[in-house]
Amino acid sequence: MVRRDERAEGAGPFTTRVTWRKAEGGLAVWESRPARKRGVFRTLAESGAEGAPHRADGRALHRLRTLNTVAAVAFVIGGGLFALGALLAAVTDVGPTAIASVFFVGGLFFNTGGYASLLQAVNAPRRSGGTDAPVTRAWRWWSYEPQRIDWLSTFVLFAGTLVFGVNLLDSFLQGLSVRQTDRLVWAPDMVGCVLFLISGHLALVEVCHGRWCVHARGIGWWIVLVNQIGSVLFLLSAVAAFTRPETGSPVNTDIANWGTFAGALCFSAGGVVQYFERP
Repeated sequence: MVRRDERAEGAGPFTTRVTWRKAEGGLAVWESRPARKRGVFRTLAESGAEGAPHRADGRALHRLRTLNTVAAVAFVIGGGLFALGALLAAVTDVGPTAIASVFFVGGLFFNTGGYASLLQAVNAPRRSGGTDAPVTRAWRWWSYEPQRIDWLSTFVLFAGTLVFGVNLLDSFLQGLSVRQTDRLVWAPDMVGCVLFLISGHLALVEVCHGRWCVHARGIGWWIVLVNQIGSVLFLLSAVAAFTRPETGSPVNTDIANWGTFAGALCFSAGGVVQYFERP
């Protein structure tokens, strides 16, 4: 609910930034990503100069710092293992079971990173009408808040990692026909890639408040951009991995392998930078 003295910004049904006047003068600014990642609300003096931010309490900051570290490390390792699996498939004669095992372990790390990201959104400090500072709520392992763009983006990301898990499990199956391979292995891969793209788009909307933007000095913008490039590369690799019924071979094995390799490196790089986006 936005009060009369508040100005809300965002896209569609989503609010990504709210500005309101403080009782003692000046403005307070809530932005979805900084509140979720750093536990801060910005402040502006009457002159427009940046003031000292309002920070959440120590308990909330400890939560955000811990969850951010778990997510960042998980994406670095998961991306690294995906890159390793793609490299083994492209330049070695390692058997498919060994390669599938590397991808599967990497997928578990992606699952962990996705869920930690969702927990950040679930437990992010909130706005309260009675105070200008972030309010810490009781810890929760789950919530259902699709009206919040940060929750929806991280939920779709986590769902994408789970769908990838189906693809990675099915890749262990032997003796599949071409149609079974496309249905059990390729189709979940495509769904996961699309979910990653949707999550990345929502994250861009959150960072840019509904408009295309370039925030070269914003660490969050760089993280989202690099991850979205990785998602596009994953999608290209998935399209190239489709097994054509008439030939029984993938559309383009090189694109499938090297697209996965490059996309995985993007997620690893995003994880490294994400480590520093913390309270």
